[in-house]
Amino acid sequence: QVQLVESGGGLVQAGGSLRLSCAASGRTFSTYAMGWFRQAPGKEREFVATINWSGSIIYYADSVKGRFTVSRDNAKNTVYLQMNSLKPEDTAVYYCAASRISPSGSRRDYEYDYWGQGTQVTVSS
Repeated sequence: QVQLVESGGGLVQAGGSLRLSCAASGRTFSTYAMGWFRQAPGKEREFVATINWSGSIIYYADSVKGRFTVSRDNAKNTVYLQMNSLKPEDTAVYYCAASRISPSGSRRDYEYDYWGQGTQVTVSS
């Protein structure tokens, strides 16, 4: 069992930056691929980024490529999402998730076993 807790969300002006953190419980964190997803009001949840267990395989959604950076620190059981050059369309609840069945990471939310409660990111224009 893995419990995930996101933090770092908030209100920021367009062009600003935020760093999200996702702290995981359990001693098997380093064996999971991790993902970040987001859901804006009235929209479906969408993939943002994924990182494999070692950090050697990373994928991003086209909409955030070049602006967002995902990383992980297995010693701290934490995965991060550095978000730069934020846009109003980045406004959403951001979720981290852990996957056992897809160790290389995945863009598909159904391949994740555990989810955090989400953290709100609001970007004002």
